[in-house]
Parts: sequence; C-alpha cells; structure tokens
Amino acid sequence: MGAANVVPGVSGGTMALITGIYEEIIGALNSVMEPATWKALLHGKFKEFWKAIHGRFLIALVIGVAASIFSLAKLIETQLAYHPIQVWAFFFGLIVASAVVMFIGIKDWKLRDILMVIIGLALGVAVCTLSPTETPDDLWFIFICGAISICTMILPGISGSFILVIMSKYDYIMSAISELNIPVLVVFALGCAVGILSFAKFLHWLLARWQKQTMLVLLGFVLGSLVKVWPWANTEAIFQAQLLRGDHADLIDMQIPSAIIWCLLGIGIIAVIERISKKKHA
Repeated sequence: MGAANVVPGVSGGTMALITGIYEEIIGALNSVMEPATWKALLHGKFKEFWKAIHGRFLIALVIGVAASIFSLAKLIETQLAYHPIQVWAFFFGLIVASAVVMFIGIKDWKLRDILMVIIGLALGVAVCTLSPTETPDDLWFIFICGAISICTMILPGISGSFILVIMSKYDYIMSAISELNIPVLVVFALGCAVGILSFAKFLHWLLARWQKQTMLVLLGFVLGSLVKVWPWANTEAIFQAQLLRGDHADLIDMQIPSAIIWCLLGIGIIAVIERISKKKHA
C-alpha cells in the first residue's frame, strides 16, 4: 500500500482490496472513532481497547506503509523518471488483475449492478483526467492536502498521490519526505489522521448498509483509474526518460516487449496473492 500511494495514479486502497485486508482496515479505523472504544481505555480496560481497534493489525499496517513510503519514495521517483513505461505497465497489470478478482467476487449480477459500475467508472475517469492547479505552500493548506489525499488513498481506484498532483503538492510532499522536512511532514500527517478517521467512518457506514453497491462503485473506480496508468499516456515523460538515459532518438521508443513483461509480472503477482488468499480461507 505504501509503494502504491507513492505513485500518482495507483491507489493504496486497490492494493488493500487485492490483499484482502480492505474491510478490516475500514472496520479497525471505524472502531477508533467509536466513543465506547475510548471509554474502555479510560476505565483501564486496555486489552479490550486494543482488541477493539485491531491494535496489532493497525500497528503492523502503519509500520509497513511508513517504511515503504520512506524507503521507496526516492526509488520510485527515479524509476518513473528513467523507466516510466515499465513502472506504469507493472501497475497497469496489478490494477487489471485486481479488477478481475473484484469482478469474480461479486455474485448475482443484475442490470442495476452494471449501472453502479458505470457510475463508478465515470467518476474514476473524471477524477483521473482533472488538471493540476496552482496552490499555496502554507501549512494550513498542507493539512488540507493530507486530509483529502488520505481519503482517496483508502478509496480503491483513486490515487491519493494523483490528488496531490491535482493540488500541485506532489513534488512538494515527495521532497519533504526525501529531505525529512519535519514541520511539513508533521502537519501533513495530522491532516492524514483527521481525514482517514473521518472518511473511514463514512465508508464503514456504506459497507454496513450497501456492501454490494459500494463494491460495485469501487470496481468502477478501479477500472476508471486505468486511464491514468496506461503506460503510453504521457509521451512527454517517455521522451524525457529517453533523454535521461542517453537514448537520443527522434522517435519515442514504445518498448512494447518490456511493457508486456512488466504488465504480466503485475498480473502474476495478483494471481499468486489471490491463490494464497484462497488457501488461507480454505
């Protein structure tokens, strides 16, 4: 999830769906917002509190995401600069395969279900085709960026990093991570905490009442995000990568064979994860 959240156009929520932990994340975050949970802590019932918030699960998840972001931010930035086609092809394969897994998991399809997917697809495409705007670097706006982007980071199909691109803060936050700009990171993290807890409550409510409809719309979101991760969508970035690598060619090298290999690798990883997941449930 941490690696996915670093890449504009790829959703950490999609990775959570792929690995089968999405509903547990939403449930755990919802429990954190429950007054009864904190009442148990105030009455000294720490074990009850820890169990209610899925403490071990959340700690492992937060450590994994944070470690991935801080260790991979620079690497992914570099790979996107030098090998954009391969990076996007890999994530394209991941997302296509995850969409197939989601599709198979939804039973008893009806005409209105297809309509829900189309609505999600339209919303996903709309968000992914928005253009970046100029925004301030003030800490109050960094807080808002954290609150909004984290909501989309747990929403499958919509990339939190891409929301930062739209808000013209992706490079700014990536630089803050690379340079360990503590004030910016602390304010951004506070915004993320407020945003994720508030939005998780809403998602939990949706999943409790309209699970199938919610998953159908999320499937549409996932499919809509493919517009952003199409390996050859940004020809300017591909040409710039050729110049960085020293490939001074007049024409853009589409690198189709390697793109197919990386796409298949992404699909293969999802197939392995899904197989392991089925064995675990069995």
